[in-house]
Amino acid sequence: MLIPYNFYRFLSSLLSTRRDNNNNNNNDILEDAVHPVKAFGWAARDSSGSLSPFKFLRRMTREHDVKLKILYCGICHSDLHLLKNDLGISTYPLVPGHEIVGVVTEVGSKVRKVKVGDKVGVGCMVGSCRKCDQCANHLENYCSQPVYTYNSKDTDGTMTYGGYSDIMVTDEHFIIRWPEKLPLDRGAPLLCAGTTTYSAMKYYGLDKPGLHIGVVGLGGLGHIAVKFAKAFGSKVTVISSSPGKKKDAIEGLGADGFITSSGGAEEMKAVTGTMDGIIDTVAAVHPVKDLINMLKPHGKMVVVGVPEKMEVPVFPLVAGRKTLGGSLIGGIKETQEMIDFAAAHKVAADVEIIPIGYVNQAMERLQRGDVKYRFVIDVANTLAKQE
Repeated sequence: MLIPYNFYRFLSSLLSTRRDNNNNNNNDILEDAVHPVKAFGWAARDSSGSLSPFKFLRRMTREHDVKLKILYCGICHSDLHLLKNDLGISTYPLVPGHEIVGVVTEVGSKVRKVKVGDKVGVGCMVGSCRKCDQCANHLENYCSQPVYTYNSKDTDGTMTYGGYSDIMVTDEHFIIRWPEKLPLDRGAPLLCAGTTTYSAMKYYGLDKPGLHIGVVGLGGLGHIAVKFAKAFGSKVTVISSSPGKKKDAIEGLGADGFITSSGGAEEMKAVTGTMDGIIDTVAAVHPVKDLINMLKPHGKMVVVGVPEKMEVPVFPLVAGRKTLGGSLIGGIKETQEMIDFAAAHKVAADVEIIPIGYVNQAMERLQRGDVKYRFVIDVANTLAKQE
């Protein structure tokens, strides 16, 4: 689960400067003027986070735009936090969803990337400045002017609405072409959890065959990290606080080893200095000294879960010339690369498919950690029935 808090916490101060919850009436007038296309989805109206049917408007298809019918949308942990305004940046009504797959129904006159009838995906972003050094280097995810797929101010001044809805319109640059061999439903979470873990491994050089990679946490992010690491040809050890996940880690996901983070001295000693890299997907505050000690000299530990704080022992880093770094989602080019790699190596999320009418119960279960490992909404087959 991309977080709790993921990049939304990371950039919450930036986003909050672009919010004005007191201008809802003005926003409504603006959206009516520039968004004439009727759409339907589920939205939260306040910080209770309760979702219910919602009619709203999308923009007309511009010359570089792609319009798609949404088929599936994954549920990310950040959806839950933004629904409840945990970061203090939510604008209501809020339509969540940034793990979107669908079929193209209309393209603008200058679109060359896809055509009507193509299967496509839309991930965490639908816009950026397209001018800065980050954008020029295909790192839109690090642009200082991001437009996120929902709960974000778009370039026309209106708020973005996500994938818990029937249709979407976005610039072709932020469209991901969908491989025929990748299942739509199980592939949807890769647009968030997949690009997060894949990008971290690629940037830090943890994608080479024969490496020993540790994955901390076995949830939405962690189980995808295991799958990518195995696809890269790594030996994988899962590090979890839940001993009950051992069987699934090894037999279900193909991990080579499993240790409990609260294990005894002997268990820790057995893996000390054995790992080339660690992908830490845990969002809760947790100690990292033992994790750093698991790294070989020159090893790299990459944090993608974004806990509120982290106490870091400096000496083990210095003594072993080890690296402690972080990573966000990937840019659009890398996300496409990730999706193509996933299709070629049969990497997809383990999901529970749900109807849109079950979404509030799914959020309650997600808050309890009661999902294995991602919820995906069957939008196409269940949303219309709720209208």
